[in-house]
Parts: sequence; structure tokens; C-alpha cells
Amino acid sequence: MIPLSLAEVARAVGGSTHDIPDDSLLVTGPVVRDSREVVPGALFVAFAGERADGHDFAAATVAAGAVAVLAARPVGVPAIVVEDVQAALGALARHVIERLGATVVALTGSAGKTSTKDLLAQLLERLAPTVYTPGSLNNEIGLPLTALQADAKTRHLVLEMGARGIGHIAYLAGLTPPRIGLVLNVGTAHIGEFGGREQIAQAKGELVEALPDGAAGGIAVLNADDPLVLAMADRTKARVVLFGESEQAAVRATDVRLNDRGQAVFSLRTPTGCAEVTLRLYGEHHVSNALAAAAVASELGMPAGEIAIALSAAGPLSHWRMEVTERPDGVTVVNDAYNANPESMRAALRALAAMGRSAQAAGGRTWAVLGKMAELGGEALAEHDAVGRLAVRLNVSKLVAVGGTEAAWLQMGAYNEGSWGEESVHVSDVEAAIDLLRAEVRPGDVVLVKASRSVGLEAVAQALTESGPGGTAAREGAAR
Repeated sequence: MIPLSLAEVARAVGGSTHDIPDDSLLVTGPVVRDSREVVPGALFVAFAGERADGHDFAAATVAAGAVAVLAARPVGVPAIVVEDVQAALGALARHVIERLGATVVALTGSAGKTSTKDLLAQLLERLAPTVYTPGSLNNEIGLPLTALQADAKTRHLVLEMGARGIGHIAYLAGLTPPRIGLVLNVGTAHIGEFGGREQIAQAKGELVEALPDGAAGGIAVLNADDPLVLAMADRTKARVVLFGESEQAAVRATDVRLNDRGQAVFSLRTPTGCAEVTLRLYGEHHVSNALAAAAVASELGMPAGEIAIALSAAGPLSHWRMEVTERPDGVTVVNDAYNANPESMRAALRALAAMGRSAQAAGGRTWAVLGKMAELGGEALAEHDAVGRLAVRLNVSKLVAVGGTEAAWLQMGAYNEGSWGEESVHVSDVEAAIDLLRAEVRPGDVVLVKASRSVGLEAVAQALTESGPGGTAAREGAAR
């Protein structure tokens, strides 16, 4: 963060100073909410959570070097006291962003936000210093904490914005006003909370409504292949740039195909020229993510050839998202266990099928180890059934459905599609899945692990990667 005096911080957040002998002292370190992350010069933000109250750690953070604490009450050490700590954190983020003048790029969508953000960050870092959301810290706390990582050298700030209801993205955009807004898609993630895709589209479109007009540099980057996203062009004053495989897209892909490793290859076409791209990421669904990142990079001055080079070199920055590990014995583990919704589940299964073609030709098998997709409301039965059926249609060798009712629906879909005998199985929990796979997976097999985060299937992937000959295998890309 740029250095700020405690007096300036207090003015920015509308707070009062307590036990501060000199309010000209500077915050020179990061703004953190975890007391274990405090370093000299930091500002500690004290949140009162369900399991712990940050105010109880105030004295320890100052002893560790924090200049002061942002708190809801006096804590006996230097503090700036406010009525609402979360609102104050957001106000501080907005103050810093306004002082910096960096280009804020915000993105949202039902699926692919984090992968797209990771791709975009790797492109923009080639142009100028860039700060971006780590992992999926895309809510009312994670977003301002990310913004506050920016400093005087930062030229691009890439922020992922999530929503669980109408008004959430409008609120986030108010904290860190974007100049460029990117909407990826409108799917069924969290449909149980929103009530329908139209309501999801209403929420996601709040991003383009928050943009400045085209004359002031506002740019709305929209997916031409998604009708609900394309319709958002009528909701913004910003200049609209389209991406996708549609011919009306300014940045588009042609001749899209998957290589025998399940990685997408395509021709990138932009207003500045054409170039060939081979992604390191797995699955055709990443083509849309790559085009979205390319569209933003193109608008910020990167020519097509450089975009193609950067996309072809970019790798995953966030864990458990199509993270591929090859064991020494030839077993391939695809860990996509961070989250799941119907769109991402279908994309992962198609990637598994593509990766498994050469494996199956050599006698190997494909395994889909799947669990619950959360927050689908009344669509849950139909969507789990459909995923089970798709696994059969894609000729996945083995389906292992892990968990309770939803897993049973997955297995039922596969059974009703014609999966007989041992081709599909329902197991009760993660431990049972691990025991089954350790006993039956053999060299040459490809194993996909995917479910909503609450299921905890990353433990299955970890157990598999650690059970091959020679111990833990190196993650794909680490030695390449």
C-alpha cells in the first residue's frame, strides 16, 4: 500500500483516533485481517468473527509491529475506531485507489472468474506492474484487502467480483470503481440463492452499469456467445467490446480443437492481427476465458502476437482448478476440487474425455470422482442426474459418486444412461473413495476429482498423488 499517515487513514474511514501519540505516523506495510500476517508498518483490521474476535489480538499485533488497529471499539493500543469495520475497510480501499489512479479491471461471471483473472494478470504483468485478486478473495472483505496491496508502481488492478444476490456487485464496484468491466457468462452457479438465470444476469450486469461512459474511458467487455451477457450492452454507457467464437466478436477464436493432452489450440483474431495459441490449461472451456483476457489486454495496448505468446505461456495460479499431476507410475490426477457447478462440471468431464483418448488407446482408463454441486435449489436433482448421464455419453470408464443424496443422483443418472456393473459406483464419503481408488487405479489411468468445496474432495486428489511409486509426484509444470 502507499504510505498513509494515521490521520489520513482516520479521515478516509470516518474514524476517531484512540491511544495514538502521533497521528503523523505512517502505515507503510500491508493492511491485514489475520494477526499472523502482521509485519512492521502494517495496519491490522479487527473483525469480530464467529470463532474469534480480532480485537482480542490487537495488543499482540501492535507488539509485532503494527502501527495501529482499525477497530470497532478502543482496544488499549493505537487504534482508529469506527462504527462498521467492514465499511471502513472499503472506504480506505476507495481512498487509496482514487489516489493511485491505476486502471481498475473488474470481472465477474458464473464460472471461470478465477481462471480468467489468473490469465489476465499474467498478460497485464507483461505491460506494467499489476496487482490481482489472490485465489477467490472476491467478496466485501477480500476485494478491498486486494486493492490495498496496490502501491505507487501499480498500473493495473485486476479484481474478481463475486455475488450471492442482487446489489452485491454494485456494492463492490462502489468500493473500487472500475474503468474496464468484464462479464464472462451467466450460468446456474448459486441459482438456488438467486432464483433463476435472469436474476443472476441482473446481478452480474451491475458491473457494466457501474462503468464510466465511453468518452471517459469506460469499456464493457462482454461474451458474444452468451445471450444474457450480450444483452448487457444495453445496460451500460461504456464502449462495448465483444469476445467469443461468434463472428460479431472483435476478439474471437477460430479453428478451436483439443490436443491429445486435453489442452485447447486455436487461432486468435484481434483488431491488431492474428496468432496461434496453445493453452497450457486443460479443457476447451478455457478458450472463452483466454479470449476474455485477450480482449482486455488488447484494449490496454497489447498486440495480438504478444497476447498469443503470453496466453501460451500462462499457467494456473490458483490451486485445485484443473491442476494436473502425473505420478511416476503413469497415473494422471486432475484436481478440480475447488468448486463445482453444472457448467464447470460438464467442461471438466469433456476435458477428462479428451485427456483420456490416448490413455484409453494404450489400455488406460478414465475415472470421474464427483460429488455434490451445491446451491442449485430446485434444479439439484435434474442437474446431478444430467452430469451422471454425460459421464456415460463421454465414455468415461469409471464414475465414483462421493457423498449423500446428490451423489446418489449422479450415480442414478449414469445408471439410467446405461452404466451397468462396476462402471459407476456410489460411496459414502471421502475415505471410502480413497480406499477404492488406491485399490483399483492402475498405471495409465486418468482420474478427475471434482465437487463443490464443501465436499472436501481435494483430500482424494492429495491421497492419489502421494500414493504412487516414489512418493509425492511433482505438479504438472513445476519441472517443465
